[in-house]
Amino acid sequence: MKRRILFLAILPVLVLALAPLLAQTAAGSRVPAAALPPDSVKWVFISAALVTGLSAVGAAIAVAVVGSAAMGAVAEKPETAGRALIFVGLAEGIAIYGLIIAIMILGRLP
Repeated sequence: MKRRILFLAILPVLVLALAPLLAQTAAGSRVPAAALPPDSVKWVFISAALVTGLSAVGAAIAVAVVGSAAMGAVAEKPETAGRALIFVGLAEGIAIYGLIIAIMILGRLP
């Protein structure tokens, strides 16, 4: 319990500390296509692939945990089936978020 409270206390501080690193550049400051070396383009594709793959693995783990708990709850109380389905859908949203981030990364290519 104390670890969870500590995590919830540190999480906003980490988000605020990392926010400047995730800030987007101005629209006029994009690097032209001729200035990008082939190595940087390679890393863009690798990062997009990693984001998609790792988010899919995370979603699979989340759906496995939430799905098994949901089926146990539905077995005991059948009227909770709708809520259980919503929670499984929320866990699957992790993969969709990863796909959106990958599209955003690839959209940065000139």
